[in-house]
Amino acid sequence: MRLTYFLLFNFLVTGTFAQVTTPQPSPRSKITQQVGLTQVEIDYSRPSARGRQIMGGLVRYGDIWRTGANQNTTVSFSDPVSVEGQTLAAGKYALYTRPSANQWEVYFYKKNNLGDASSNWEQDQVALTVSATLVYFDPMVETFTISLSNLQSNSASMNLIWEHTLVPISIVVPTASKAQESIDKTLSGEPKAGDYYQAAVYYLQENKDLKKAQSWMEKALEMREKPAYWMYRQYALILAKRNDKNAALKAVKKSLALAEKAGNKDYVLMNKASIAEWSK
Repeated sequence: MRLTYFLLFNFLVTGTFAQVTTPQPSPRSKITQQVGLTQVEIDYSRPSARGRQIMGGLVRYGDIWRTGANQNTTVSFSDPVSVEGQTLAAGKYALYTRPSANQWEVYFYKKNNLGDASSNWEQDQVALTVSATLVYFDPMVETFTISLSNLQSNSASMNLIWEHTLVPISIVVPTASKAQESIDKTLSGEPKAGDYYQAAVYYLQENKDLKKAQSWMEKALEMREKPAYWMYRQYALILAKRNDKNAALKAVKKSLALAEKAGNKDYVLMNKASIAEWSK
């Protein structure tokens, strides 16, 4: 009797606490990326080829594919964006594709819980359909990959990559309007030195009104208790772009002296290069 109770207890304990842990064949991956001022999030599972033919095989041409494995691949945008030149509202979408040998149709689908949508497809749930031209390359990519590359202040490329195929999808974000709104609102209030600095650098980088950029940078320098080499560096770049080489040289030499004092070798090298270029 005691032996029976012992075996029963041992079975119950083992059955309650034992868990088999093994690696997932298609591990989940998440990408969170700031593109300009817009948050982009991608959540997907990553199948591997494992000796199988992918394009035209496992990923069948002409069929709608969930663009990954397991649950839906989802893409989220915090702002309205433009995808391949077409407007897409802010939100979270399931990402489906219809591959072919020459181009892919890409669907942003409102419902996120369909998985394989072949038998549940609802056309009115398609928020946007775009076409993307694919690129073939020689190196073998074993595991399905989604990446965001070519990051600019107002755009990026979302890339679908597997086997020897790359499908780039262009995304444009509303950075210009959001940044200008922030600048106008902040500078009309009680701006700090850093606000003027950020506004000036943004105008420099986007090649906007450089006269305003110069004025804002000069205000930032005036408000700063101690001069900063990185501020004088940007001030010099603004002046040089306005073709005021003498003033630019004066500013960059201040930046150089301050960078040398601070021990910042990168700024020392950049400033010396600018002095050599602008002194010609």
